Amino acid sequence: MAAEAQVRRDPARFGKYTLIDRIAVGGMAEIFLARQAGLEGFEKLIVIKRIRPHLSKQPNFVKMFLNEAKLAAQLNHPNIVQIYDLGKIGESYFIAMEYIFGRDMRRIIPKADQMGIPFPMVYALKIASSVCEGLYYAHQKTDLYGNPLNIVHRDITPENIFVSFDGTVKVLDFGIAKAANQIEQTRAGEIKGKLSYMSPEQCMGKPLDQRSDIFSLGVVLYEWLTGFKLFTGESEVAILKSITEGKIYRPSYFKADIPEAVENIIMKALEKDRDRRYQTAWELQYDLDQFLSQYEFTPSNIHLSNFLKQLFFDELEEEKNRIGAAKREEVEGDVEQEVISAAEIISELEAVPPAADEPTVMRHANERIVTLPMDGADYEKLARIAGKNGTTVTRLLTEIVSAWMKYR
Repeated sequence: MAAEAQVRRDPARFGKYTLIDRIAVGGMAEIFLARQAGLEGFEKLIVIKRIRPHLSKQPNFVKMFLNEAKLAAQLNHPNIVQIYDLGKIGESYFIAMEYIFGRDMRRIIPKADQMGIPFPMVYALKIASSVCEGLYYAHQKTDLYGNPLNIVHRDITPENIFVSFDGTVKVLDFGIAKAANQIEQTRAGEIKGKLSYMSPEQCMGKPLDQRSDIFSLGVVLYEWLTGFKLFTGESEVAILKSITEGKIYRPSYFKADIPEAVENIIMKALEKDRDRRYQTAWELQYDLDQFLSQYEFTPSNIHLSNFLKQLFFDELEEEKNRIGAAKREEVEGDVEQEVISAAEIISELEAVPPAADEPTVMRHANERIVTLPMDGADYEKLARIAGKNGTTVTRLLTEIVSAWMKYR
C-alpha cells in the first residue's frame, strides 16, 4: 500500500505530459490524471491511458489498438469522451483523452444503494438517452468522402458510461474494445464482467453493427431499473448460453412499479433477433425521450448534477484537494530539480573575472553562461512560469535574452 501511495503522489514526466496521479490500473492499461502545459501559462488536465508493457509486445494487439483508436479520435460529440492524442513514448503506447470530473455508473448505482437512496428511474432513462445520442453519432460517422466508418463500440458497460458533476453524460473507450477483446492474458473475472453485456451476435462471433451496442445498452438499462444482473453464470460458457438461449423476464417481474411503456422499450432493445431490435440508437432515444416528455417529471442536466453532488458530497472536496496537492508537489519538484541542475552546471564551469559593472561570465566549451543574483522568492516564481510552459528556468531565460537580442 505504501508503494502504491508513492506511485500516486510522485509526478513524473511522460513525453510532453506530466503524470500527476494514477487513477486506476487493470489488466489492459494504467490510467493517469495528467497535465499538459503550453505557452503563456496554458495548462489542461487530461487522462492518459497507458497500455501495459506486455501488450505492447503483441503485434496483433498493437495494430488493432492503433487502427481502432485512430477511428475513435475522429469522434467529436458532447456525449463522447474526446481523444486528443495517440502515440508511443518509450515502449508504452498511450491515449490522451478528455478529463471529466465525475463518476462512472459502475460507482454511481452502488453509491446510491449504500446510502439507501433508490436510483430514480427518470435519471436512468435520461442517462440512457444521452448514451443513445453519442452512439448514434458514432454509428453514423463517415470519412471525408462520405464513406461510413462502421464504428461499433462493442463494450457498452456501466464502467464506460460516465456522468460528470455538471450532469453531462459521456461514453468512454470508443475504439479500443475490439482490440481489448483480443487480449489473451485478461483475468477470468474481467472476461466474465465483459461477457455479461455482450449481444447474442457478439457472443457467437458474428459480424457486428450498431444494433449490438443497442442490445448492450438495453442490458445496462435493465440492471439500472431492476437492480438485477441480467446475464450471470458460474463460467464463461454458462454466461454465453444465458445470453444466446436464456429467457429474459420483463423488468416488472423484479420491480412491479416499472411503467409498461418503459418495459416495452427495454424488451425491444433486448430482442435476441437483431432484425426485431431497434435498428438505430436514434429510434431508441426517440422512444425514451417521448416517455420522459410525458412523464410527471422530466430531469435536466442540472437535476442530474445536483443528485450526483449529493451522492458524492463526501468525496468531492477530497478529490479537489488531491488534485491540488498533486499539482503543488509537481511545482515543488520542478523547483528542486532546477536548483540541482543549476548547481551542477556552475560546479563544472570555470569562472572568468568580470569586468567592472558587468555580470559574471562563465565559460563551458564554446558557451557563455551569465549568472544573475536572484533571491529565492523570485527564483520560485520563474520556476513556476517555466513549469507551466514545459521548460526549465535556464531555457526560459535563454529564450528571453535571445528574443531580445534578435528583435531589439
